[in-house]
Amino acid sequence: MTSSERNFARRIDLTSLQLFVAVCELGSIGRAAEREFIAASAISKRLSDLEATLGTTLLYRHARGVDLSPAGESLLHHARSVLYSLEKMQGELSEYAEGVRGHVRVHANISAIVQFLPEDLGAFTREHDAIKIDLEEHLSNEVVRAVQEGAADLGICHIPEGTHELQTLPYRDDRLVLIVPAGHPLATQEPIDFSASLDFDHVGLHTNSSIYVAMHQAALEAGRSVKLRIHVTGLDAMCRMIDNGLGIGVMPQRAFELLQAGIGSRLRSVALNDAWSRREIRLVARDFSTLPVAARTLVNHLRTSAGAPNAAEPLAA
Repeated sequence: MTSSERNFARRIDLTSLQLFVAVCELGSIGRAAEREFIAASAISKRLSDLEATLGTTLLYRHARGVDLSPAGESLLHHARSVLYSLEKMQGELSEYAEGVRGHVRVHANISAIVQFLPEDLGAFTREHDAIKIDLEEHLSNEVVRAVQEGAADLGICHIPEGTHELQTLPYRDDRLVLIVPAGHPLATQEPIDFSASLDFDHVGLHTNSSIYVAMHQAALEAGRSVKLRIHVTGLDAMCRMIDNGLGIGVMPQRAFELLQAGIGSRLRSVALNDAWSRREIRLVARDFSTLPVAARTLVNHLRTSAGAPNAAEPLAA
């Protein structure tokens, strides 16, 4: 942080930011004063000081209340972000005071969550019950973005090629297969090229999912298109749709094996010849060496659980 940035941060008063947000939300200095139990004149003075500090008009005052200037709209966005971060920091620190010695924010794609993380994270929490893990499911590209922006300490996904600014480590291998009803014409033709499935309706995941993107690209290369009949948000929903004759679909093989118990023998998995059907799920971080101790401990555990290359050489914790 430069000297000018430090001076700016010191001049910004958090109480003034809170009052500014209150005025914006209520549209009136008077109503904000009532809600915050402070004199309207005191709020007005703080807002004037804030405008003087920033060197720009933030609010247009009129008889009915206030309206935001363009600069005020920008400040409102940033002020809410700052205040939210402070609330989150307070919550996390209160957990440390109550005995939680670590907190790791993890974003992962659906393939990792369904196939591998329940067992791996379950084993981790039994060994490290003082470390709290917040796990969120997102599309792979959203996982990467969250790690880039600092919204997640650790990402677990199929990372797109060309994301060079992030560090990655191998976690698990992932094999995609075609799921069809037992009596489907493709059920006995194994293995097949994905292009052979393009004559049939598909049940697919979100169009931004890495699986659908790979399917779409393969169809383009074959000069065809995917007949996407239904979008679903989960692999269990995909299996149920296929089981009820609404199409065929592509999903990770182990996920299908785990879900198959509830479906019986009505569905079949068909191996694909396509190179894109063999994927690698990776651990993703901005810099593994600078992760908090709790996050590095989790990374070491995941690498060891997966038998990943060099897992015998753990990250320093």
